[in-house]
Amino acid sequence: MTADAFIEWAMRQPSGRFELFGGEIVAMAPERVGHVRVKKEVVKGLDRALAGHRSGCEAFVDGMAVRIDDSTVYEPDALVRCGPRLPNDVVQVADPVVVVEVVSPSSKGIDAGAKLADYFRLASVRHYLVVHPEGRRVIHHARDAQDGEIVTRVVGEEARLVLVPPGIELVVADFFATL
Repeated sequence: MTADAFIEWAMRQPSGRFELFGGEIVAMAPERVGHVRVKKEVVKGLDRALAGHRSGCEAFVDGMAVRIDDSTVYEPDALVRCGPRLPNDVVQVADPVVVVEVVSPSSKGIDAGAKLADYFRLASVRHYLVVHPEGRRVIHHARDAQDGEIVTRVVGEEARLVLVPPGIELVVADFFATL
């Protein structure tokens, strides 16, 4: 299936969440309460960091499609996009700056492998955060502005993450506040 056909198909589904991986539809498993709590706290943290920030950036919780190519469309747990405000009827974000996946037992492999490689295929992506609720840590992959090299660091809940762009700081402990 192509990305265009997938998005049209997905918009007609009465329920459920799906991604397109190599032209194949993948149904996403229902989420555990802990996963949803962490995802909510991540978005709240992004919103707090962006509040009053004149960057023109906005945080989104899952539900937005990110097209990697004509056969791959993901729905990250959260993302930040900068630029002019999107119209209310848009379902795809073509230019995320920050992409976040919260690891679940069923997504560990793809979040650390295929999605890592795929998200950085998008020129706009500067940060990919893989949040591990059980270990209370974040793996931060960042694209260097000078040479495009991807630098990875693992941070615990005592750390702060500085994301440039968009020029915000996040407190990692806040991601796990409701666990």
